[in-house]
Amino acid sequence: MNSTTPEIHRKRDFIILFATLFLFWLLLSNSLAVDVLIIGVVVSAFISLVFYQGLTFFTEFRLSPQAVVAGFKFYGHFFKELLRSNLSMAAIVLSPPLPISPAIVKVRTRLKSRMGRLMLANSITLTPGTMTVAMEGEWLYIHCVRLDDSDLEAATREIVSEFEPYLEVMYG
Repeated sequence: MNSTTPEIHRKRDFIILFATLFLFWLLLSNSLAVDVLIIGVVVSAFISLVFYQGLTFFTEFRLSPQAVVAGFKFYGHFFKELLRSNLSMAAIVLSPPLPISPAIVKVRTRLKSRMGRLMLANSITLTPGTMTVAMEGEWLYIHCVRLDDSDLEAATREIVSEFEPYLEVMYG
């Protein structure tokens, strides 16, 4: 790896973050007036300069046909799980005996990249009934409203292993 590679990555991260922020600015402002565009450029550039090392969806993304396909599959699976979890939580809430068995589970992930782990943690948190409480290296601490199995390996398979194959292809 030569000395210009980190500089190229910094520039790429800055451009991606700037473009993303400016696009959101345009969508939220709903105006192409010159003053609105200038403010959007200035604010997006400032935030990008300050936080260019932050994580975006494309940070550490492996840009390959397999990763793009895995991305579509990941989001398809995520939305399926989101719907399933919402229906499950609705059934729990509407059930008179309120059948819950809350627990915090420590699960191990195979994911190596920061962004892959962050996407996994966010996917778990966005799915009703589960919430990532902490991340420490390869370990995630997840609060579950209902945990049917006290076995760590079974809980890991149930909670994270369905998302991991897609994220491994996308991020490593």
